[in-house]
Amino acid sequence: MARPRIALALGSGSARGWAHVGVIEALCEAGFAPDIICGTSMGALVGAAHAAGRLEALRRWAGGAGWREIVGLLDVRLAGGGLIEGGSIVAFLRGLGIDGRIEDLSLPYAAVATDLASGREEWLQSGPVLDAVRASIALPGIISPARLGDRWLIDGGLTNPVPVSLCRALGADRIIAVNLNGDLLGRRFAAAPAGPGPAADLLGRLLHNVPKPLRDQSVAIALRLLPQGPSAPGYFDVLANAVNIMQDRITRARLAGEPPHVMLAPRLRDLGLMEFNRAAEAIAEGRACVAEALPAIRRLV
Repeated sequence: MARPRIALALGSGSARGWAHVGVIEALCEAGFAPDIICGTSMGALVGAAHAAGRLEALRRWAGGAGWREIVGLLDVRLAGGGLIEGGSIVAFLRGLGIDGRIEDLSLPYAAVATDLASGREEWLQSGPVLDAVRASIALPGIISPARLGDRWLIDGGLTNPVPVSLCRALGADRIIAVNLNGDLLGRRFAAAPAGPGPAADLLGRLLHNVPKPLRDQSVAIALRLLPQGPSAPGYFDVLANAVNIMQDRITRARLAGEPPHVMLAPRLRDLGLMEFNRAAEAIAEGRACVAEALPAIRRLV
């Protein structure tokens, strides 16, 4: 009998999405390389890297990236629909060789985005792969919306955080899903360290092209958005937890009606929304959760 077609549904989760790299590597090493790959937000980015044959290059970069490398990808803008334009991220991915058209990738691939005007879920299954990734990662309040034709598209996590339904539509016989948001709620807010410290340095580097008087004023305002004490969450705390709450509720509702055959849930509770410099930890956890699930995967396939 032919082996059933395995699809991998890679969920949204910002920096926690580095765990997808470990998941894919561990599945391939165990003999369960996906035949179909679908992703939302960071899942769309990592999935595109695998479908383009560039996952190893992405892992090498992510494993050695510190704040300096992360900041280099953030083209901050002071107006518009997000803090980050996203052009530098696209250029970085193109430099890694993640490019071309979806139709020419080594295996069926699709990304999920959300139409900003209608709120409809959009399945991006053709055209430039970087256009699909750019739209899928447009997290509201952080990365500006992506223009695709006559539509403005934003993060697919708003409508389908773990795209099991898309995998099924592409002809999967067995679906392995990765949910990055299952254990995030209930975290306590920590007090901010005394003084501006590294936050001011980071903000200054982000705004290095802004004239100094405006830069100093912007840094001062931004620091007031950071948490001021254990009972006073800052702007980014509120934004991150709002995203977590939303995606947790949407994920539960979607998966109740569209359950995968195997659910992987990396334990990433302590990894923040924007801590992209902690890729090594997330990748290791992705590998660990596959190791725990291998008996179930073997029975399934």
